[in-house]
Amino acid sequence: MGIFEILFKKTQKEEEIVQPSNQQEKQRMLTDEWEAVPEYIPVPPEDYDLVSVIATAIAAGDRPDSQFIIKSIKQKNPEVVLTSVIAASIMAGESQQSQFIVKNIKKRSK
Repeated sequence: MGIFEILFKKTQKEEEIVQPSNQQEKQRMLTDEWEAVPEYIPVPPEDYDLVSVIATAIAAGDRPDSQFIIKSIKQKNPEVVLTSVIAASIMAGESQQSQFIVKNIKKRSK
């Protein structure tokens, strides 16, 4: 072998194919199986006027000449509220002096 062949020789590197482990596969299947429940849902169109008037009146305060544009109106999802109350009640059954915060709620995909 010449000096140039040693210095500039292209080596063939075998690429390792990484197979996902069983743990990663299980985690992927679990995340595909569950979907997040939205915390807020859109308000029905018949409630837009009342909510808009109340919100702009509160925001305007003592400046009646101001103008506001409301882009979206959302309400708390009743399913999330009910699920949070039930879950916190079950958890508080054993220790009444505790407080719980529900960060997210997920349900099974069909």
